[in-house]
Amino acid sequence: MEQLLITIAQGLVDNPECVKVDKDEPNEDGVIIYHLHVAEPDMGRVIGKQGRIAKAIRTIARSTAVRSNTKVMVEID
Repeated sequence: MEQLLITIAQGLVDNPECVKVDKDEPNEDGVIIYHLHVAEPDMGRVIGKQGRIAKAIRTIARSTAVRSNTKVMVEID
């Protein structure tokens, strides 16, 4: 999952070397939270107009997690 998020984000940003993903342990509901870190100038590219790109990234992550029967959440930092 981390590699998927990194690949998607690196295709969107100007500074692909600054893309980093951190993973939290599952919380009490069993949800794994992934923190996507990008450079400050690239934040708008990852979020998109009205958050459309961010929503698409989260949708892809959730649909990938369904295959492995897990719950995930993506936060963009």
